[in-house]
Amino acid sequence: MAGGGSRYRHLSRDSAHRQALLRNLVTSLFEHESITTTWPKAKEAQRLAEKLITLGKKNTEASRRRALEIFYTPHEMLPKLFGPLRERYADRPGGYTRVLRVEPREKNEYFSPKKGDKNAIREPKPQVKAPTAILELVDGPKDMRFAMTARTVAREREQGRDLVHALTRLNVKKVTQFRKDGVEVLEEAIAKLSLAKKQNDKLAKKEAQVELRD
Repeated sequence: MAGGGSRYRHLSRDSAHRQALLRNLVTSLFEHESITTTWPKAKEAQRLAEKLITLGKKNTEASRRRALEIFYTPHEMLPKLFGPLRERYADRPGGYTRVLRVEPREKNEYFSPKKGDKNAIREPKPQVKAPTAILELVDGPKDMRFAMTARTVAREREQGRDLVHALTRLNVKKVTQFRKDGVEVLEEAIAKLSLAKKQNDKLAKKEAQVELRD
């Protein structure tokens, strides 16, 4: 309608196919905790995923019936939704999922010359690609912001800085605030990264010494 915005993205599909697509996406999300798709699909699937977790936190017969209608594999996903995920997000007021943009891969495509046209030049073919995104469940084993924050803190500490940047401090708060034993889990991740780097540096040093002897 003129002057108004669409309530949701149609995703180039009719209503039935759109719902089937979103059900498939959220089923995969709850199974794997992280999926990669296009930005528009990720944003729409995010809305349904948030709704599902809200249903899980309500934990009523009505909410179970509604979740049963959404999942493609309810016998596998319902125990997870009303069990571990309900417990994971018990104290989180919202924001159970996150969408992260991913740089699109470049593809070289060209206009092909017409058959028999020897003078034709292959020219670049313009592409309009929907941006790619990662949709993930936060505070889980595949939480990318958590992993990136751990790497950042480990790097800053190695450089003799302890959370100097305000953005790092903010991200630490975000990834630990509602995660169970968040600070302890983050410190464990940082320690593993630091140990792995020391081992890699030690191995690289040994390899360099071997090359010098040769």
